[in-house]
Order: sequence, then structure tokens, then C-alpha cells
Amino acid sequence: MSSPAIQSALQQMQGLASQAAGHELKGQQLTASVGQGSFGSELQASIQRINRLQLNANAKAMAFQSGEPGIELNDVMVDMQKSSVAFQMGLQVRNRLVTSYRDVMNMQV
Repeated sequence: MSSPAIQSALQQMQGLASQAAGHELKGQQLTASVGQGSFGSELQASIQRINRLQLNANAKAMAFQSGEPGIELNDVMVDMQKSSVAFQMGLQVRNRLVTSYRDVMNMQV
């Protein structure tokens, strides 16, 4: 997956998270709380974790490429795989949310 595609998907996920957070404030019927955090805040936190993993992996790859001591190739590859798996998981969650949203919107009342 190319970098612009990844950035585009992250922006879409962040937009969905901000929309979810905005809808929670409008009415109690749209609030879905789990423990202390709401669905919107949990979604936003997940997106931020995915972003941190990607930034960390990219920084480690750049450090390895520039020849910084103490950066091993296997560490770079593990971090890249972690960020890739996290992104794919986030993408699948987004796809499921969009599908669920469309299903709910197509329901007849």
C-alpha cells in the first residue's frame, strides 16, 4: 500500500472518529459508553496508536538508513510489521463501521 493511500485512509479514520465524538455530544441515544471511555474516544485513541506505530517505524527505518549505531535491521522490520498489522486492523474496523453505518441508514423505520 502506498504512502498517500495510507495517509488517505488515516484521514478518513480520523474523520470518522471526530464525527463519532461530535455525535456523542448531540444526544444521549447516540452515546455508546464502555467503562470510562466512549466509543468515539476509544476510536480516536486507536487511530492515534496506529499513527504512533507508523511514525516510530518510519523514524527507525530512517535512522537505520542513515547508519545510526544501535539500530538493527530486525528491529526495523519488526516495527514495520507491527505498524502494518495495526494499520490493516484499523482499516478493517473502518470498513466494518462504514458497512454497519450504511446498513443502519438503509433500514426502513
